Amino acid sequence: MGATADHIRLTETYAAHNYRPLPVVLAAGEGAWVTDVEGRRYLDCLAGYSALNFGHGHPRLLGVAHRQLDCLTLTSRAFFNDQLGPFAKELAELTGKEMILPMNTGAEAVETSIKVARKWGYEVKGVAPEQASIVTMSGNFHGRTTTIVSFSTDPDAFGGYAPFTPGFRTVPFGDVEAVATAVDETTVAVLLEPIQGEAGVIIPPDGYLRALREVCDRAGVLLVADEIQSGLGRAGTTFACDHEEVAPDIYVLGKALGGGLLPLSAIAADRAVLDVITPGTHGSTFGGNPLATAVGREVVAMLREGEPQALAVELGAQLEAGLRPLIGNGLTELRSRGLWAGIDVDPAFGTGREVCERMLGLGVLAKEAHGQTVRLAPPLVASVDDIDLLIDAIRRSLGTS
Repeated sequence: MGATADHIRLTETYAAHNYRPLPVVLAAGEGAWVTDVEGRRYLDCLAGYSALNFGHGHPRLLGVAHRQLDCLTLTSRAFFNDQLGPFAKELAELTGKEMILPMNTGAEAVETSIKVARKWGYEVKGVAPEQASIVTMSGNFHGRTTTIVSFSTDPDAFGGYAPFTPGFRTVPFGDVEAVATAVDETTVAVLLEPIQGEAGVIIPPDGYLRALREVCDRAGVLLVADEIQSGLGRAGTTFACDHEEVAPDIYVLGKALGGGLLPLSAIAADRAVLDVITPGTHGSTFGGNPLATAVGREVVAMLREGEPQALAVELGAQLEAGLRPLIGNGLTELRSRGLWAGIDVDPAFGTGREVCERMLGLGVLAKEAHGQTVRLAPPLVASVDDIDLLIDAIRRSLGTS
């Protein structure tokens, strides 16, 4: 444990304590597996909060990155580069939208969607100056910037950061009538995660997204879908909205868009929305850089082939079938969509954190969400045997096998 203890001590001494990691120090990764500094291997069932949908070091993505590193990595948007245009076209086609606006992190993409929605509200819808409002959902997690935490309902996220940015109305997730009631002449957008990841893989009632689409259409407001965690294959479809055949006005994308190699995010929308952004009104030094967008192009190509989505469906069905018998025997609830699951642990069997610590001892990495909930999101390149190992580790961590 010498090397592990040394690395933990260094991190805890010199890095701010904004996370509470499990006591493992990772040094290498390949596919669905990682190796720590002591040489022990672990099945990664967090996958960087879905940033690693395609696993660690996917050969296709590494190949593109290596080639681009030898050519050009950064120009800033002061100049054109030969990767951004093709990336924008290919991602626009994947989303069914006309344009994209590239950024770096997921939080930046959410902030961008908020700015675009407000500007659209003033310039297109005709909302009175400085009155634009956005309807958001309880239990949301869209990032950690000051504006985003202004409409969080998690005290850990917003506590101590006031004064907050105004202009948001939060309603219960899954309640269409609450959204309809909150919308008025100042409303420019409804912002939500189609599936709430950080909250514990919370899936809304069937028909919820279609009903929201109808509410937004009647009121003339934008439907903004944060698909940073739920999109790009994780839910068994290209986007979680596809489960209800709903097209939002703005897709917010990130995490897996960079292939687990680089930060890359974007929003996608039609020209009638994105044309409100003009030179000097929004930007990013690294947004749309050739290295990240070259990798992003390969991510889009892989998704267009459809294999990641198919794997999520197949492996997700296997995971659900293996966990379903544990309800009433260690678990109180299971929620799953594609290769993404939230399990609620019976308090008699421990907390979510304690179950994750036991799983660590069995060679499986997972992360608790809130209190009793554990999130499971293995890379989509995991094998059938890997999923069996995960199921067995959960059973053993609950003391049920």
